[in-house]
Amino acid sequence: MNRLGVGSLGSRGLLRSTLALGLLSISPLGLPQAQGPDSIPEIAVAELPREARESISLIRKGGPFPFPRDGAVFGNFEKRLPAKARGYYREYTVRTPGARDRGARRIVAGRDGELYYTDDHYQSFKRIRGTP
Repeated sequence: MNRLGVGSLGSRGLLRSTLALGLLSISPLGLPQAQGPDSIPEIAVAELPREARESISLIRKGGPFPFPRDGAVFGNFEKRLPAKARGYYREYTVRTPGARDRGARRIVAGRDGELYYTDDHYQSFKRIRGTP
């Protein structure tokens, strides 16, 4: 790191990397902004990968789920979803073709029926349109 606390990427490289990871988005004014609970984009169920639609079907049926961690409490530690009491959100795996582990894709379900999709292991979310 240099004396300003910026690593070898430099400030522009760091910004580009952060944007690429989905940690920031660009505001209408062209300024970077972090995704927070008030700026969650939406996605239609039909736009989701087939595996995500299959996971939603399992969630609605109550299982059976393919991974032991499916249905575990999602802590929302990154605070990317609206703040709720612990236990409000549950996470479910979305299979990733070719992955040898659970992969990075998840559906997070709220107690009131709302669903969120992430394909980058909680760095960003899309609210699934048509859910409460």
